[in-house]
Amino acid sequence: TNLDSLLLVVEHRKLPTGQPLLVLARLQEFSAKRERRKKERRKARFFEVSKRAWRSGGASDPAADGKGRERERGRGASNMVLVLCLGDLHVPYRTSDLPQQFKDILLPGKVQQILCTGDVCSSEMFSYLKSICTNVHIVKGQFDEDHSYPETKVVKIGDLKFGLVHGHTVIPWGDISSLGMIQRQLDVDILISGHTHEFRTYAYEDKLLVNPGSATGAYSRKEPSTTPSFCLFDVDASKATIYTYKLKDGEVKKEKMFFEKRG
Repeated sequence: TNLDSLLLVVEHRKLPTGQPLLVLARLQEFSAKRERRKKERRKARFFEVSKRAWRSGGASDPAADGKGRERERGRGASNMVLVLCLGDLHVPYRTSDLPQQFKDILLPGKVQQILCTGDVCSSEMFSYLKSICTNVHIVKGQFDEDHSYPETKVVKIGDLKFGLVHGHTVIPWGDISSLGMIQRQLDVDILISGHTHEFRTYAYEDKLLVNPGSATGAYSRKEPSTTPSFCLFDVDASKATIYTYKLKDGEVKKEKMFFEKRG
């Protein structure tokens, strides 16, 4: 192995007394860290289960009308909750407004709850969110004017517990193991985080980690331009259907995924 080869080099160079043991300890520490990273990558696989494109405007489109959802899911539809998940708006500092294509989808009365990862940045954007749905949950982002927002928040919807955190204190940003630790600390089934401005969904230890990206496509420190995105959770007891919306080349691209709480 590479570790054995390095040890041979150490012996060949005949380092002073004590140094080979120090080098060996450091090599073993490096090897252990590398194995831990491999295990974390195996745990945090990209959530692709039952993921597929879907047709907008029909019974499978939660933003179309409530009746379509009832036809698709049957009598239990009265217990279903449609949740808008978005964040990193940065209006007006990094962008002027939400894309009109998204505004045409997010009409008042369509969703029952809003989960926002912060960096709304202005009272005008907060008022806009309230116009879509009065039940708005927001955590404090890095650049929010309103400092009264909490750092984290837990919201129970159906039988699922959602956790909210902006994510700018996670080092490195978007690190899966660090987000998994926050998920365990908050004791939630689904952790919603932001800050990276990049849409990501991961299955992690039978839980779900979601970053809805930037709904306005605001630039980040790492990327001069990002893809505008958000998602809708159609919650039915311990199950959720996740509908993702991304604006690419002026067209809204949609995908659908599924999550079910275990245990």
